[in-house]
Amino acid sequence: MGVVTAAPASVVVRPYAPSEAGVILAIFRAAVRIGARRDYSQEQVEAWAPDEIDFTGWSARRTGRLTWVAEVAGEPAGFTDLEPNGHLDMLYVHPDHHRRGVATALLATAEASARAKKLRRLYTEASLTARPAFEASGYRVIAAQTVQFNGRSFRNFRMEKRLA
Repeated sequence: MGVVTAAPASVVVRPYAPSEAGVILAIFRAAVRIGARRDYSQEQVEAWAPDEIDFTGWSARRTGRLTWVAEVAGEPAGFTDLEPNGHLDMLYVHPDHHRRGVATALLATAEASARAKKLRRLYTEASLTARPAFEASGYRVIAAQTVQFNGRSFRNFRMEKRLA
């Protein structure tokens, strides 16, 4: 898939390149450690985005599925991915770019790809922090849930968007 320009015009979404694994990991850590800090405790964000992350596994997950990077002024600002079954595993935006259309542009790109693949729905497990972005893009909550990760409990939401 080529470059996709999404509203606002300052956000450009393009395919991920494997050489960007470190940059994308840094966005993930900032999004969790800074951006999600208002909704989760320090202990939770440290468990969610620990200092030690298997970089090889991280990189393999990005290249093992469709992954897109959103740029603002030519710099990576966020990313998302899409699994073949319509699952969005990750949607992260650097906190410097929150509420500027980055998540909306990434979700629109994933949705366009899903529609092209004739998928009938997209679904995710959205954090407290990400839930409003998903709702603004037409996702609905299926259920609230508490999940365990790295010894911590997290409240999140199973969400979906039906595609016509």
